[in-house]
Amino acid sequence: MSQIGGFSVDQLMELAGLSVAQAIAKVYDKSSHSRVLICCGPGNNGGDGLVAARHLSHFGYKPNIFYPKQSTKELFQRLVTQCKNLKIPFSNNLNNLDEQLLNNDLVLDAIFGFSFTGQIRTPFDEKLKETKLPIASVDIPSAWDVEKGNIDNCGFTPSMLISLTAPKLGVNQFTGKHFLGEFAKKYELNLPPYPGTEQIVDITDLSKGKL
Repeated sequence: MSQIGGFSVDQLMELAGLSVAQAIAKVYDKSSHSRVLICCGPGNNGGDGLVAARHLSHFGYKPNIFYPKQSTKELFQRLVTQCKNLKIPFSNNLNNLDEQLLNNDLVLDAIFGFSFTGQIRTPFDEKLKETKLPIASVDIPSAWDVEKGNIDNCGFTPSMLISLTAPKLGVNQFTGKHFLGEFAKKYELNLPPYPGTEQIVDITDLSKGKL
């Protein structure tokens, strides 16, 4: 159970994944970007990706899940089952990443979150830097340092970022499309007006120094 608001982990993951799916739907129309390759890691970021895949399927997109290191936790197994019940294809073969990239229109990076340290592993490191497909990252681009950002340009730069709770220090120099979802009022962020029915708010044009 979360210490803030009494929400359980699966509830928070559901809200995060819905925010991600809504942000993608706002920026990438399904008429041109219907095939979404969702790269999931073994942690909570990967869980957000699984939830986003389910919602994108309901929105009319055609998600494909690349999940090479699946979590054995019961929560994640339920998320996998929900996606499989919607006939969402899964792949766990690292050797097939090139083929997956060729057969999709957009990549959702849900590999590693803000708690990850170290280098992103092969083949993600080079393949995501080489691809010409637009990439949307959940919370922070995988392999970026949460405080220092894309150190020595070692990681890929996504086209879109969906920050959760609050933008991380490491994305101060990010210049792409930027949404904020599932934000916390305690950070007193200077946000533009947005409908209360929305899960996300577009903060692309805001000065980073004012957040």
